[in-house]
Amino acid sequence: MGQSFLRVLGFFLLNSLLHGFAQDPTAHITLKYNWSQIFWGETVTFRCEIKGGGDTDWTYGWRTLGSDRRTENNEYSISDVTESHNGEYKCLGINNHPQIYTDTQWSDPYRLTVTPYRPRAELNADSRIIQPGGVVTLNCNVNPPSPGWEFFWYREGRPAEFKITQDTRFPVSQGGLYSCIGGRGDPVYYTESSNQFTINRILTNRAVVTQQPHWSEIYSGERIALRCEIHDGEVTEWMYEWETTGSNTFTRHSEDAADSGVVSRGGGYKCKGRHKTGSYSSTEWSSPITLTVSAHKPKAELRADNRDIPVGGSVTLTCSVNPSSGWKYHFWYKEDIFAQSKALEDSGVTSAGQIHVSEEGVYWCRGERGDPAYYTEDSEMISINKKNGNKALVTLHPSWSEIYSGETITFRCEIEGVDDNEWGYEWETTSSSATKPTKQMDYSIRFDNTSHNGDYKCRGRKQSDKSSTLWSTPITLTVLFKPKPVLTVSPSWLSPGDSVTLNCEVKHPSAGWRFFWYKVVPKLPGKLYSYVLLSESSNGTEHYSLIVEGQTHTAGYVCRAGRGDPVFYTDYSEPKFAWSADLQSSASLRVSPNRVQHFTSDSVSLNCEGNSTQWRVMRIQKGGTLAECSAWWIKTESSCTIPTYSSSNDPFWCESESGEFSNAVNVTKQNLYIILESPVHPVTAGSSVSLSCKLKYRAMVSPVFFYHNDKLIQNDIKTELIISAVSKSDEGFYRCRCSGEESEQSWMSVRAVSRSWSSFPIILVIIGLICRVIIMINPPLYCNKQFKDSRFCRKDQSVSTNQDFSTSHVVDQSDAQHEQYSTLLHGDASVYHSIKGPADYENDQSGSTNQGCSTSRVVVHSDAQNDQYSTLLHGDASVYETIKGSAD
Repeated sequence: MGQSFLRVLGFFLLNSLLHGFAQDPTAHITLKYNWSQIFWGETVTFRCEIKGGGDTDWTYGWRTLGSDRRTENNEYSISDVTESHNGEYKCLGINNHPQIYTDTQWSDPYRLTVTPYRPRAELNADSRIIQPGGVVTLNCNVNPPSPGWEFFWYREGRPAEFKITQDTRFPVSQGGLYSCIGGRGDPVYYTESSNQFTINRILTNRAVVTQQPHWSEIYSGERIALRCEIHDGEVTEWMYEWETTGSNTFTRHSEDAADSGVVSRGGGYKCKGRHKTGSYSSTEWSSPITLTVSAHKPKAELRADNRDIPVGGSVTLTCSVNPSSGWKYHFWYKEDIFAQSKALEDSGVTSAGQIHVSEEGVYWCRGERGDPAYYTEDSEMISINKKNGNKALVTLHPSWSEIYSGETITFRCEIEGVDDNEWGYEWETTSSSATKPTKQMDYSIRFDNTSHNGDYKCRGRKQSDKSSTLWSTPITLTVLFKPKPVLTVSPSWLSPGDSVTLNCEVKHPSAGWRFFWYKVVPKLPGKLYSYVLLSESSNGTEHYSLIVEGQTHTAGYVCRAGRGDPVFYTDYSEPKFAWSADLQSSASLRVSPNRVQHFTSDSVSLNCEGNSTQWRVMRIQKGGTLAECSAWWIKTESSCTIPTYSSSNDPFWCESESGEFSNAVNVTKQNLYIILESPVHPVTAGSSVSLSCKLKYRAMVSPVFFYHNDKLIQNDIKTELIISAVSKSDEGFYRCRCSGEESEQSWMSVRAVSRSWSSFPIILVIIGLICRVIIMINPPLYCNKQFKDSRFCRKDQSVSTNQDFSTSHVVDQSDAQHEQYSTLLHGDASVYHSIKGPADYENDQSGSTNQGCSTSRVVVHSDAQNDQYSTLLHGDASVYETIKGSAD
């Protein structure tokens, strides 16, 4: 028992001693082919290497994707790897020594990653063509790149001269269809096959394209032959390859480009020969030959050196087809355009394309060439005539310088000094749409239009011998579009009773025109007008001007012109207006606010008043365009409101369904900072008028400048310009300026006071009596021109005792005011002063001793003045101021 213990103890000590002085063995896992990338389908072999442990007999343990196995060999293989084999792999060594039981630890893991596809070989070459005596180097690469590959070369699917190479390059001297494959490992793993790569070998032969016939221009449908000829070289048996413009390539067994020989399109043609038994051996491409093929059949052209056959002579006819060559020509003839045609017996087919004819008639020709024959289109027909000494002349009736679309005209063929019964007539024209000319002397075109433009000529043909005159000198017809006259109206702004001059402007006013004048009548709704012919122009007027006498109200006019039989009328002119600014009793336009100029921030109302139930507000826009109250303004049947921030600088007026026109007003509404407040309607001479200047955003700051017709007339702190008694001389343009701002200018119209001998006969008698009483009791009063204040009146110190009575005048401005003035005749004052005009005042100043009672006037002013005159007529004062007339 003691010996057994010592033996165990010794073994233990020996084992401990061995382990204390020797390194523990370790396991390492590697790949047999240590390639950087493993592809799908390859075989992977792991190796387990034991470092340390001496010559110990080992077995191996493998840990793969969660399972363990044991092998006697240090290699572990996986065939046809896929992505499912991706993961970590380990190995360890198991000691088989009978007395040493130490195993290794598991090795560090090896992570396997499989690329999920098979790589592909790619083939290219430094050239696709093997020149005579040369080689082409093929180059095979594996994509994606990785090490360990050998290369397998194929020609037309069979192994080439060298099957396997380590080098990626492979030289070849034969034409063919080449491909390659890469392979590596054991067993060999192959890539996908490369693309097939065509290599052509150039032969020493030479190809040439020839054309028969060799015409420079070919027409669609002609037959030509293109032939590929092979010259010299090493090969005699061929196939032929053709290429046309656009890389259209085709192969033929024949050397002809096309079996039929018919070429339908142009372009370049080239060819090469390909060896019948070595399809990848060919000549180089020939030089191309270019064909110009016209899509249309050519047309022959026939020319004559003279269209008229001289007496005893002939005319030379020449037929040609340009710009091509190789043609022969045929000629045809017939007596006139309606007869049967026949070939000229003596002409045959001529290559010269020229014949001489001495017979009158109609001729044409055509060309032919090739075999089978290819024919051109027939030429135009030309007429050859026998010369006659008479001359033809074309005249136009009516002979106007310009003809308009829609008129009727007549061409006449006149032959001097002959009996018309002996002649027939022929016409020719270059017009595209004229009717076929007849054989009559007159050739009429009804309702002609611009398609009848062109030259017209004629000739006469004698009935007896069929001889004809020369063609007349052509007359050119130019048909213009129907004209539209331009109407002007003067004056455009009326004073009551003015004569209005209408001018109707049309091109060439003396060319047979008569002028027709119309008044415009509104057609409501909308902005249309109907036209009423003025009685004085029922048959038209010869003159292009018309004077309308005594126009008092706003009126519109149009005109048009007419000529010929039947009458051809121009279009109507655009409507033009003569505007009256005076208010009228039957129709009037009022503006609110009652001034000409307005700020854009103002809302301006235009109201139509009168007897009609339906109105429209019209205006003339910039450029003369006639327009109704704008669609975006506020509009009713009898009013129009120009809203804020809308602009205007136009004349406005009203029109009614019954044909009435109101007064017209100018309304200026612009983006300004200053305006002049001035009356919209004309002011009556003798009345007081106030013009004022107004700033948009602040109060007026002196000084304020007022201008009349650009002349400064007031410069002080007043913001108003007061004219106490306006006269015709005060009429004109006014504007104002203040604080660096200047207004637009506005026209102020002054209405002169007219004298009526027919109004108020009773008033005239009574005022005459009043004058006599005044003269008998007191000398007449004479007033300063600032007549508004009676303090400026004085008595005449030199009154003749032989005084007569002047006729009293009542100036009637409005029927509605008659009643006011009738109270003047029944006033209670015991003494009346003479109501005098400016002329009376000047006579008084002369100091004449033979003075009668001045002409008495009752001036009926605007509505704004009615109240003050009513007071005048009913007042109790013993003395009345003199009211002066329009001459002031």
